[in-house]
Amino acid sequence: MNASARAVSAGVVSGRVVSGADKPITIAILAMGGQGGGVLADWIVSLAEAEGWMAQSTSVPGVAQRTGATIYYVELMRAKDGHAPVLSLMPTAGDVDVVLASEFMEAGRSMLRGLVTPERTTLIASTHRAYAVGEKEVPGDGTGDPEAVVTASDVAARHSIAFDMQRLAEENGSVISSVLFGALAGAGVLPFSRAAFEAAVASGGRGVEASLRAFGAGFARAAEGASDPVARAPGKDLPAPPASVGVPALDALLARIHGLPEPLRPMLYAGVRRVVDYQDPAYGAKYLDRMAKLIASDEAAGGGQAGHAFSLAAAKYLAGAMAYDDVIRVADLKTRASRFDRVRRELAAADEQIVYTTEFMHPRMDEVVASLPVGLGRFLENRPRLFAALDRLVNRGRRVKTGNIGWFVTLYVLAGLRPRRRGLLRHGREMAHIEAWLGLAEAVLPRDYALATEILACRRLVKGYSDTHARGLSKFDRVLAAVPTVADLPDAAGWLRRLRQAALMDEKGEALEGALRTIASLRDDAEIRTGG
Repeated sequence: MNASARAVSAGVVSGRVVSGADKPITIAILAMGGQGGGVLADWIVSLAEAEGWMAQSTSVPGVAQRTGATIYYVELMRAKDGHAPVLSLMPTAGDVDVVLASEFMEAGRSMLRGLVTPERTTLIASTHRAYAVGEKEVPGDGTGDPEAVVTASDVAARHSIAFDMQRLAEENGSVISSVLFGALAGAGVLPFSRAAFEAAVASGGRGVEASLRAFGAGFARAAEGASDPVARAPGKDLPAPPASVGVPALDALLARIHGLPEPLRPMLYAGVRRVVDYQDPAYGAKYLDRMAKLIASDEAAGGGQAGHAFSLAAAKYLAGAMAYDDVIRVADLKTRASRFDRVRRELAAADEQIVYTTEFMHPRMDEVVASLPVGLGRFLENRPRLFAALDRLVNRGRRVKTGNIGWFVTLYVLAGLRPRRRGLLRHGREMAHIEAWLGLAEAVLPRDYALATEILACRRLVKGYSDTHARGLSKFDRVLAAVPTVADLPDAAGWLRRLRQAALMDEKGEALEGALRTIASLRDDAEIRTGG
């Protein structure tokens, strides 16, 4: 997008200012629920009318938040010879002067719809991402590629401005519509002064101070003309472990980390933080105990020359495996004060406003049994009729209002079971599964370092809880069951990686099934050639 940026002159971008004398100025706004798209459209209408123009806005709602955006369409025009113009209700492909997109993939969709054209359109978009359901439901990385949007905008738009407007909105205590309005003013494509824009914001009457701050931030960034770089995934910063945090139990863990190879310390620190937050310092010590054994096996297999790839993978995926999602974890996260604070910040709620959060939960009897002590859990599992009867009572969707004292206390009590987690049925099974996984990797390590590292990376397949966890675990087991087969093939690590990637492609596992058949056919061909 930087290639599309125009020079800056006199504080605004020197792009084409649309006059609106002979034909309407057409503006399309693509915004999701809660982003203030309707307010933004109203501000533009108010601005135009205050300047003596005729203005009209319409909207076509999307399906729901994060599955589709509402398109707000605004047309502005001066009256001519005392006659009011006839304005359109819908945007037409190839006939839009300005597109405002409140999220980066919405900018891409506006181009796919033909709303952005190189002869005419100024595209103003926020580079932040709010992932759609279709992106999040893919087991692997189903996110859209923002670099493709950058490339397309350089070709499709006459002029483009893109930066992280959501961040500016949060920094100024407002919502993204204020920053978008400021960016529209800073782009200099409408024949109105900054003062006129600000007057439109002030006419709203609520949250004016914060809205004007966000407006000013958006104006300044758009006037600069430079766009933010984008990447498919945000960069991950692994800080080095500190020498001390002033808590004896945690300092002991830090001392152990500092005694391990330096390249591994940031990942080990991240892993310890995760498992301690999940359980307690003793659980962090158990994580480091297991890692010390894996690091020793890695070094014995020549891992130092391979950049300790095996140990790095183990540090990452073992922490995730030990911090598995269960009912206790879910209840803990949903009742944390930090979560309520984050929700308030995202909604830009004022101090005097009350915010209620409704959670959707669909527990099954499997999760209930897994959260019971080992003896009681197995007792219920071994009685199918009783288990099925109880499942009919439990297995249904519930809307849990954590602002309600009854539901909050229920979840808070569940979260309070954390000290008892080690004695529950689910924990024993998870630990046994982890030991089998690590044992397989360690057994393969001396003869195929790359394959052993890929075995560790397969843990990525296991995530979530309830049905999501069951599907991921099933795929994980099927992939690891193929290790003896791929171990006899050239580039065994590559084949296991392909199986993992296939397992991440779809929820039902159809791609994985096809990949397993391919490997089976390769094995059969090899046996025929060798006469096996």
